[in-house]
Amino acid sequence: MTPKSGLLLAGSCVAAIAAVGSIFELSSGNPQLGSLITGGILALTAPLTAVLFYVAVQDAKANQ
Repeated sequence: MTPKSGLLLAGSCVAAIAAVGSIFELSSGNPQLGSLITGGILALTAPLTAVLFYVAVQDAKANQ
């Protein structure tokens, strides 16, 4: 694993935590930041999680 793939993987983990937190906030019925902002966070972080994870795996494979 390279530092680049490690940072990408860490970013993927942070984005995944933000996405799951947004889901819990929206399901509670009364999100602290409001539905629009929380939904926006979810809309940005859900695909970002997948993209960062994919890029991290590709980088790790390329540097084996």
